[in-house]
Amino acid sequence: VQLQASGGGLVQPGGSLRLSCAASGSIFSINDMGWYRQAPGKQRELVASITSGGSTNYADSVKGRVTISRDNAKNTVYLQMNSLKPEDTAVYYCKADLRRSRFGAYGSYWGQGTLVTVSS
Repeated sequence: VQLQASGGGLVQPGGSLRLSCAASGSIFSINDMGWYRQAPGKQRELVASITSGGSTNYADSVKGRVTISRDNAKNTVYLQMNSLKPEDTAVYYCKADLRRSRFGAYGSYWGQGTLVTVSS
């Protein structure tokens, strides 16, 4: 199983970015998917998560500026980020809780991370 994240880059304050993360490989089903971020010198933190049914959860620091969505047919999760601030600068990681067979246990899988830099 592989999670491939993309969409990071350099953006000016107030700008927007859309991150994507596609899961591939031997996947039977995916439960929760989410985005985390880790800024230099800080711990990794949850940005947003979404269940298989579409229920979402956001960190207080991004509420109103970020929208998480997913395409279950494509095993892909997205993160639309608007009104970006310098403090949003971090490496963003996607995570998927999935199982590889019908009777297998759920496990957490992580993407490789994509760097978002917000700077003028």
